[in-house]
Amino acid sequence: MYVEKNFGFKALMRFTGWHLQYITAWTVFVVVIHEVTHWSWFHIPWLPVSVIGTAVAFYVGFKNNQAYDRLWEARKIWGAMVNSSRAWGSVVKAYISDQFTEDEVKKSDLDEIKKRLIYRHIAWLYALRSQLLLPTPWEHISQSNREGRIAEARMKTYGVGLLADSVTKIELDQYLPPCEKEELINYKNTATQIIDRQSQDLAELRRNDIIEDFRHMEMQNILNDFYIHQGKAERIKKFPLPRQYGFASLLFVRIFIFILPLAMVSEFHELGTMGTIISIPFTIMISWIFILMELVGDYSENPFEGMGNDIPMLSLCRVIEIDLREMLGETELPPPIEPVDGVLM
Repeated sequence: MYVEKNFGFKALMRFTGWHLQYITAWTVFVVVIHEVTHWSWFHIPWLPVSVIGTAVAFYVGFKNNQAYDRLWEARKIWGAMVNSSRAWGSVVKAYISDQFTEDEVKKSDLDEIKKRLIYRHIAWLYALRSQLLLPTPWEHISQSNREGRIAEARMKTYGVGLLADSVTKIELDQYLPPCEKEELINYKNTATQIIDRQSQDLAELRRNDIIEDFRHMEMQNILNDFYIHQGKAERIKKFPLPRQYGFASLLFVRIFIFILPLAMVSEFHELGTMGTIISIPFTIMISWIFILMELVGDYSENPFEGMGNDIPMLSLCRVIEIDLREMLGETELPPPIEPVDGVLM
């Protein structure tokens, strides 16, 4: 997630520079051909081009609205995870006791149970983040053309590559016992199985009367909430913005950029030779605005892609980790995740 108030010039060029190259080359080529050949058929009236431009603007606006909805829903899901995680820490701390047992249970044993349940939950957060970052066929990094190479470079300098992404492995080693970790990471959906392990642990605590029926149900309901949050996040990850909308938007923008110089040079030619030259920066500016609008939506529709516009999952995981460990009374806490080059991951 980009956290600076505005994008700088370098950031904009990094985002749109390649597109500016071919836009400029095509615009200059059209102007040169127009001035050298003076072909009458080379002139395109402005009216049909303006109608196409208006239609494209509406269509790109529609796509961007849908992309923003996906991004904002993803942020709400992770916000709900933060709230539910704090609730989990609170009930674990309050409900795990020897109030219902026949024999007194050592405080150290109760503390160990609380720590196990909270630590396993932190492991679930990092495991889920790792799963959500796995690339899907429609994401930029999965493309085999220039787009894929650009996405890979952006990931290294403007995405998850800003931080060494060995975080998940380190956190799982810290928060899961070795034997449990080796078993859980071999499942196809590790995050799902971690919550199931939590549920089985609660059942065992109920059998031992560490918790009674009401507390068992309340704690299980919070685990069910985690399943709901995970399922919502996986829905966004595994179901793309319908590709017919995404592809058509890019196609329409490219068609508009292709015909725009043909109409602009005709209009500005009426002002004389200098007018024809002036048409170049105006055409480039209009084309750049359209391609920027398209790119904003294109790079917002997949909020778990590992790019600079993503939901800051690592930062949110760390926030929850700090909160829960403070509930356990720990003081040696990891530092919050800080933005790097204006990007918070």
